[in-house]
Amino acid sequence: MTPAARLAAAIEVFGSIEGERRPAGDVLKSWGAAHRFAGSGDRAAIAGLVYDALRRRASSAFLMGAETPRAILLGMLKRERGLDIETIARLADGSNYGPAALNHDERKRLEAADMTGAPAYVAGDYPEWLDPHFTRVFGDVRGEEGAALASRAPFDLRINPLKAESGKVAGMLSDLKPEPGRWSPWALRVHLAADAKSPAIHAELAFIKGMIEVQDEGSQLAALFSAAKPGEQVVDLCAGAGGKTLALAAMMQNKGQVFATDDDKRRLAPIHDRLARSGARNVQVRTPKSVGGEIDDLAGRIDLVLIDAPCTGTGSWRRNPDAKWRMRPGALEQRQKEQAEILDRAVPLLKAGGRIAYVTCSVLGEENGAQVRSFLDRHPEFSVQPPAEVANALGEHAFMFAKAAGLSDEGILMTPRTTETDGFFVSVLKRH
Repeated sequence: MTPAARLAAAIEVFGSIEGERRPAGDVLKSWGAAHRFAGSGDRAAIAGLVYDALRRRASSAFLMGAETPRAILLGMLKRERGLDIETIARLADGSNYGPAALNHDERKRLEAADMTGAPAYVAGDYPEWLDPHFTRVFGDVRGEEGAALASRAPFDLRINPLKAESGKVAGMLSDLKPEPGRWSPWALRVHLAADAKSPAIHAELAFIKGMIEVQDEGSQLAALFSAAKPGEQVVDLCAGAGGKTLALAAMMQNKGQVFATDDDKRRLAPIHDRLARSGARNVQVRTPKSVGGEIDDLAGRIDLVLIDAPCTGTGSWRRNPDAKWRMRPGALEQRQKEQAEILDRAVPLLKAGGRIAYVTCSVLGEENGAQVRSFLDRHPEFSVQPPAEVANALGEHAFMFAKAAGLSDEGILMTPRTTETDGFFVSVLKRH
């Protein structure tokens, strides 16, 4: 397919996403099945265009003065990809299988690229109803924070210290040109071009041998901040596919015990193969039964409960740009209720002096600081471990991290703008 044909296809797919209100991945898959002539490179390029348009949907529409799929795709080429007017005109020139040629108004708007007067939620490309929430957290820089959350995410890997050292892994993946992470001692970062396919990491020998896992650096830091120690008894209460479980096991050097569970047993399905590959021998997976009670026997025995809480996912918009446009206020209210219930569920598990590491991939205060304050009101026997102390887990990087991240009375907030990670909140709550 020509670049112009790819752009036309992206406009078509974007229209289907808007009209059908389906996840972008599902629509792209359906389009690919119906257009077998499109090769893998074509499909990757089209997906890149669509996801970039979703990232910059509001600002692109503002720039072009219209909310049509065509306007948003054309505006994105300027806003996100920085193409000049002549390059865009060559992609939209009315040729076979390409979009219709640019009209006078489109040319004028693309040449001016004028965002004067754009509200923060437009410049930051997030839903208008979230603007009061962003204002409470970020104030006058909310537009910049939103724009960073709309940026393209890098491809992060976590080195498994049970199996490998960073230098060896970097050498094995040299064709991907990985760079050390900014904060995590385990992180490697791969930068991808806008239209590049994700690397076939599952076929790499380092992955097959359990030397690496795919995990955002912010998620790695969340595990590090829990300060799990060798010999401790730890519960990962929302283990899901096991990313943080594996990190905890490695931090504990296979000494002590990690009990991994999740309310939804389907989310736990991938954890078993990942554990086998990783070399982690101190993990018990407690799959929930229909009657519940899978961790009742652990009451009063646990040093650390890690809660990777269900949340709105606002911190992971870089990876799921269509999710922000489908999010509704009711989802926030539901997640807040679930978070409070899970926090309360952790309390009976802890021994005296035990701690909860409460983690969300959200930047919203209602799910973060407010949730912690509400928990402390219900459970005065807990206090927040000072976030600056929590950050000391990063050793020599702790001071610079504390300057970059948002440290509040309740915890640590990471964002793409401040820490170059996904958005994560971490609070460590200690029982007296």
